[in-house]
Amino acid sequence: VELLAPALTRRNADGTGAVLGDATLGAGGHSHRFLTDFPGLRVVGLDRDPNALAIATARLAPFGDRMKFVRTRYDGYWDDRDEAEVDAVLFDLGVSSMQLDRAERGFSYAQDAPLDMRMDPDAPLTAAEILNTYDEKALARILREYGEEKFAGRIAGRIGRRRDRQPPRTTGELVELLCAAISAATRRTGGHPAKRPCPGLRGAFHPQPGSP
Repeated sequence: VELLAPALTRRNADGTGAVLGDATLGAGGHSHRFLTDFPGLRVVGLDRDPNALAIATARLAPFGDRMKFVRTRYDGYWDDRDEAEVDAVLFDLGVSSMQLDRAERGFSYAQDAPLDMRMDPDAPLTAAEILNTYDEKALARILREYGEEKFAGRIAGRIGRRRDRQPPRTTGELVELLCAAISAATRRTGGHPAKRPCPGLRGAFHPQPGSP
């Protein structure tokens, strides 16, 4: 709030006329604080997750038309927007408890669940499709660049051999693959073998060279 206040109050002392972009909106906590502290502020909240938007819509309903909700990726709005000018943008990116706590969405490797990991459940691409259709070179690049996984090549090779027999479909099967690809000695000192590959997969929901 302190950092963005100069931008949000440059038009009028109460923020009248100022527009804040909230990406991603999540449960609406940041927007609630800004709308409360700046009575004239308008906020555009972006999120791909319809569950998050439903929660935020209920929470922020008292602010009426000062709050605008847009179901989109945080980088999919700014080039084609209704607002003539946005005074400030707050980016709070990443997965949250509302995704991790729902096992059926497949974000957490702590529970066996379908390999989904979609922020937008209506999007066609799932983590299972990435694992089972991207070539090994693309998989290794995803794990290395998005997950900072030093065993990316070894893991991609193991996935490639496994999917020829039985494509992995659940987080439990993925963890089994990762444990087989990473030595026990490394697992003892490096933590859970999925702690880097799973975030890497979540970061892969972007067009990748070499992917279908």
